[in-house]
Amino acid sequence: MSTRWAGCATPARRHKPMPGRIVEIAEDGRHLSLHRGFLKVEAGGAEIGRVPLDDIGAVIGNAHGITWSNNILVELARRGAPVVLCGANHAPEAWLWSAAGHHAQTARINAQIDAARPLEKRLWQMLVVGKISLQAAALDAAGKPSGGVAGLTRKVRSGDPENAEAQAARRYWPLMMGDDFRRDRARSGINSLLNYGYTVLRASAARAVIAAGLHPSIGVYHRTRTDPLCLSSDVMEPFRPVIDLAALRLFHEQGTEVTPDAKAALVGALTADMETARGVTPVSTCIERLAVSLAQSYESGTPALEMPHRIPPLTAAALGRT
Repeated sequence: MSTRWAGCATPARRHKPMPGRIVEIAEDGRHLSLHRGFLKVEAGGAEIGRVPLDDIGAVIGNAHGITWSNNILVELARRGAPVVLCGANHAPEAWLWSAAGHHAQTARINAQIDAARPLEKRLWQMLVVGKISLQAAALDAAGKPSGGVAGLTRKVRSGDPENAEAQAARRYWPLMMGDDFRRDRARSGINSLLNYGYTVLRASAARAVIAAGLHPSIGVYHRTRTDPLCLSSDVMEPFRPVIDLAALRLFHEQGTEVTPDAKAALVGALTADMETARGVTPVSTCIERLAVSLAQSYESGTPALEMPHRIPPLTAAALGRT
């Protein structure tokens, strides 16, 4: 569920379990504070809305002149709800996350740090295979040829030494978005929709990683010194195609402007169903299960990641067929 200020709460289709609400502060001059278990939002000294803290999955600050009380930031951190501060073009510039997210956090982070390189390489192989498989599924959903992408899953070896992930991207993007498309965070157009959608997806991954007792800065593959959420970047990779489908649909329906309705649709993509070994499950829950299985893989030393199999036809049609 997405909530925006100023604006109104935008309900999404309900699932069990319910994913946390993504609260976006999209208008200038808002003040956020704690009030009896609620996040309270004020403008000009007057209350304009509130959300129960226990319902919040993440807060995205996407405007100028926002002020925060220390109490609200502390309470959000205690609940594992990351706070994301966005800059130009809707890209995240800073994150606030909890220092403690799971009762076994110390043991799991130690296992994460001590993970053998062969284990990390096998885990990355699984993540890449999952990403490429869902890229092919997204192309099918959009009515585009996917065979050349799907076949690359067979080339992914431990650690992906041949960089099948990049090979798949070179085939995938022209098929999905057109020959002239270039994925660039600094560009406008459909890239702006993708930037916002990926920010929401990354916030969901960060929350799942922290809740699983892992440290978001210690990645399986991503090791960029300037990225405080390397592991969140790893965990979100298989789910990017869901955002791509939603962005493509928005592009055909209303253009590339990141409107409030577009934001709500991109947030709503996290409630889309995916097929898993346990049955049909929302994207946000799939992310949580992946993070937990990753933590268990670190502890056991055996790579076993729980990921969705594919995008069901009804979900695919709702997200991407044009």
